[in-house]
Amino acid sequence: GGSVDAPLQVQVATLAHSPFLGRIAIGRIYNGVIKRGMQAVTCTPNGGQERFRVSQLMTFKGLERIDCEQAEAGDIIALAGAGGATVGDTICAAATPLPMKAIPIDEPTLNMQFMTNTSPFAGKEGKFVTSRQIKERLDRELLANVGLRIEQGPAPEIFIVSGRGTLHLSVLIESMRREGFELAISQPQVILKEIDGVMSEPVEEVAIDCHADYQGLVIEKLNQRGGNMTDLSTALDGHSRMRWHVPSRGLIGYRSEFLTDTRGTGTLMHMYSHYAPVMTRRRSRGNGVMIAQDDGDTVAYALDNLQERGTLFLTAGVKVYAGQIIGLHSRENDLVINPSKAKKLTNMRASGSDDSVRLTPPRVFTLEDALEFIESDELVEVTPVNIRLRKRHLDHNLRKRNEKGA
Repeated sequence: GGSVDAPLQVQVATLAHSPFLGRIAIGRIYNGVIKRGMQAVTCTPNGGQERFRVSQLMTFKGLERIDCEQAEAGDIIALAGAGGATVGDTICAAATPLPMKAIPIDEPTLNMQFMTNTSPFAGKEGKFVTSRQIKERLDRELLANVGLRIEQGPAPEIFIVSGRGTLHLSVLIESMRREGFELAISQPQVILKEIDGVMSEPVEEVAIDCHADYQGLVIEKLNQRGGNMTDLSTALDGHSRMRWHVPSRGLIGYRSEFLTDTRGTGTLMHMYSHYAPVMTRRRSRGNGVMIAQDDGDTVAYALDNLQERGTLFLTAGVKVYAGQIIGLHSRENDLVINPSKAKKLTNMRASGSDDSVRLTPPRVFTLEDALEFIESDELVEVTPVNIRLRKRHLDHNLRKRNEKGA
């Protein structure tokens, strides 16, 4: 434990940002006492130093930050004034700079393209739609989100955002969506590196806890995904604990499958472990999708005929556009279909006899499900109201030409 009499040491554990105070460093005081207004110094792990004055000092009560005059060893504090401080830096008294060992920050393992929404419905559901607004929001996120990296993409309206897994990035997308942003997101890609001339991909350490009844299924699925089990133990209460090394690429889309396989009772944790040579197996969805032929509203009669061909993602009476994905085909080819086809009626039949259509409830996607479902030629359209799946090329002829060229 720390001592109040020793020289001040605060290790920055996380960052926050406030429009009034600028960057706020949050961490625990290991040693010493800190006072508002005192002269302090930020020590970086590589020996750099930056002097500053503690302009604001706060402690935490529950989730609230409360202003205070001084805090001592053991307290968790937030302080303003240390403009350049980042996670792993040590804040010391100006007279006694004593840096602590840095906290390693996991490298990003995945990236996705964030781009402006180009669908026919763009701008109808969100407040912020331009690439400038998206860029400003991503730059703001960088101030407090440590594991994030942002680069300019191949076109001005595309940004490549790297993070530590699908979950890390989907939390950002979800908060942007709730703030009123509209954007399109590409399939998550793992970040490959060349190490000693060999292409390598990130491998994660995975810890799984599930009932022994589901153990076989979990092992089978992770083996298919290129996993390698390192440890297995079964407790007396019938629970299995497993440790695996699984390529990050193999984990994309696994969480929802795992919860289904273990009937919602399993726990799955994973963290970046190391880079290893790329495995050749490339998993794909295996099934094609059903693509809307034209813009229009879905009609129960048309959907009733289509549901024999696969799983639908929409109910009747929903606006769709050409190139939008509205279902999963039961075979491996994509199918362009018309979900807006109404029943042809004769004079004899009243249109009221159309009520006998029974539609199976559609499959509803959460944001993570959608990101894990799409292939490389598809995008997820995210708006405050809807999550839609679409082909990257909405024009059917253009898409066919691209497929032939690929």
